[in-house]
Amino acid sequence: MILVTGATGNIGSALVRQLRGAGGSPVRALTRDAARASFPDGVEAVEGDLARPASLEPALEGVRSVFLVPGPGADADVLTAARQAGVEHVVLVSSITVLTHPHLSVAAGNLAVERLLRDSGMSWTILRPTQFASNALWWAASIREHRSIRTPYADVGLPTVHPADIAAVARAALTGPGHHGRTYALTGPERVTPRQQARAIGTALGHEVSVEEIGRDEAHRQMAPFLGDRTAHAVLDLMGGDVNDALLEVHDTVRRVTGSPARTFGQWAAENAAAFR
Repeated sequence: MILVTGATGNIGSALVRQLRGAGGSPVRALTRDAARASFPDGVEAVEGDLARPASLEPALEGVRSVFLVPGPGADADVLTAARQAGVEHVVLVSSITVLTHPHLSVAAGNLAVERLLRDSGMSWTILRPTQFASNALWWAASIREHRSIRTPYADVGLPTVHPADIAAVARAALTGPGHHGRTYALTGPERVTPRQQARAIGTALGHEVSVEEIGRDEAHRQMAPFLGDRTAHAVLDLMGGDVNDALLEVHDTVRRVTGSPARTFGQWAAENAAAFR
């Protein structure tokens, strides 16, 4: 039995579909509200909350492998619960910032969870993705209403990764041999700037999406009310304010692990065009 946490999220929902489509081990999807969740036929929906590890006992019964998206501060207890339930292997979603920006608090938090997993006594695989293609959904309302975006660092290109590719590597790690004790840096196939992303979304929509570049201070004023001051600064550093060679590097991990090339941002835009209409 494989348990997928974050099963309604960008990665988890894709992983559930891929695991179910491949057959093999039965799949259990963790959600806080099973009545509102929708999963493929044959997937068992089970309620639980990573913030309340005691609630996970039914979800972990009979589970041998777990796909884990870290929760809000209860990760040590979640891993303890998994080990006590007999889980043998955990595939963890971390972040490439552990390598590229270890001084940021978000990176330090991810690294702490990685260490907890390595010390847990269970087998592990760690995924370190870069910026998600789905972050472009931040622009959805602006594109729907104004056919435009306002963004800092409009010409800084990052190797944005499609969430389905993170899921594909996770599926390989959960179901195939040779992945225990491995750490994978995950990127898309090429660097893509916000300006190029807007062009790809426009192509998918059949109309132009214009780009207005704004300064960091203005972007921070927009982000801080819902991200907080420190996180907003960290996000802006990662968007272009503090890039380095490690953040810009394109990795071929998706192709090597799955046998298929990484999906482009254009593919993601075409698949998600409805969100911008």
